[in-house]
Amino acid sequence: MAKTNTTFFCQNCGTQYAKWLGQCKSCNEWNTIAEEIILKEEKRNWKQTSETKKANKALKINEISIDKEDRISTNNNEFNRVLGGGLVKGSMLLLGGEPGIGKSTLLLQIALKIPKKVLYVSGEESQSQIKMRAERLQITNTNCLILTETNTQNIFKIIEDVNPDVVVIDSIQTLHTEYIEASPGSISQIRETTSELIKFAKETATPVLLIGHITKDGAIAGPKILEHMVDVVLQFEGDRNHTYRILRANKNRFGSTAELGIYEMQNIGLREVENPSEILISQKEDDLSGTAIAATLEGMRPLMIEVQALVSTAVYGTPQRSSTGYDIKRLNMLLAVLEKRAGFRLGAKDVFLNIAGGIKVDDPAIDLAVISAILSSNEDVAIPQDFCFAAEIGLAGEIRPVNRVEQRILEAEKLGFTKIFISKFNKISKINHNIKIIKVTKVEDIFSNLFA
Repeated sequence: MAKTNTTFFCQNCGTQYAKWLGQCKSCNEWNTIAEEIILKEEKRNWKQTSETKKANKALKINEISIDKEDRISTNNNEFNRVLGGGLVKGSMLLLGGEPGIGKSTLLLQIALKIPKKVLYVSGEESQSQIKMRAERLQITNTNCLILTETNTQNIFKIIEDVNPDVVVIDSIQTLHTEYIEASPGSISQIRETTSELIKFAKETATPVLLIGHITKDGAIAGPKILEHMVDVVLQFEGDRNHTYRILRANKNRFGSTAELGIYEMQNIGLREVENPSEILISQKEDDLSGTAIAATLEGMRPLMIEVQALVSTAVYGTPQRSSTGYDIKRLNMLLAVLEKRAGFRLGAKDVFLNIAGGIKVDDPAIDLAVISAILSSNEDVAIPQDFCFAAEIGLAGEIRPVNRVEQRILEAEKLGFTKIFISKFNKISKINHNIKIIKVTKVEDIFSNLFA
């Protein structure tokens, strides 16, 4: 008879303990440790057979041949870009995001577009609900099979029958295996079901796409080891008050983690945004003070984004500092530089900053656009709409160079900008551009060029 053991797991970080504690020593959270029953039983592989694999042979590193990864195109350019070219066979992908952000819609849309046999397994919706969503997407595909099941053993039986090329699981928190006596969504169940799916993916060279819930802190729910087990971790984010969604790679064993995919949520699903610069810049008839255009980069993709600032006299004793889509600490640093190095009296004024479009930017190259927007609002003088900026600000008030400045210049030139402000220390190989390049060295140079 199998022996039943119990152990304690932190439901926040997944740390295992031999006894109950009030506070987790790993993540310092209180009342998150819960007891789970684990049934120790002989483990079998995903096919329910007793076959044994031969051990792999150790090779010298110079004897190992490098083969190009065999990828499956998803027919979704934004998704392919973030993955590095498509789904790698045998890979395990985890997609996380807030409730209602569009995770299920994205993967169902991809499942319907892949020109191969796809098994879409849902533990959260019925087959009729998924059919209604597919009809809204207006995509017809006879190779997409829908299964509503949460038991992994039953899922593997269906997989053996239909032999799919791609498997989609919505979501990993709803699955449970018969080998663990714990509720679905618990630490031990998530870890065990994921390991079973990984074993299946590696042995059959079938890519598996998982949807994962997130906690209130924005981290993927379950043990942290879950993110270490999978090959790719994607984050689907965005403000539900805006229509735009951003797909980022937090981890990618087969490509870069710097790439970015942008979608627009519509009634018929998620539309790929091929030119994000146009949607990130507000369309307005009159020149308004407090706005500046920054030339930034997300991975290999150049973006032109609009920085909006509002400077007003503080009503209360303590001035307010607020930022949306931009690091508030960096904003405070730039305000201190303007106060100390350039002599602008902003210490008694409220400053509000916003990145248009509801996206978050951490590229230091938008510093110059930030201070230009702040100065424009402070002076109440509009910056021409065909000016853009690409430079970093140092603590001494100097304008520092940024990387890949020529790519930023070409993007600004393509979108019809007439002037771009960069650091004097940036080296440019091409001389003849259709855009005028203004090189500056200090914050005072920006003020004299824009407002003098």
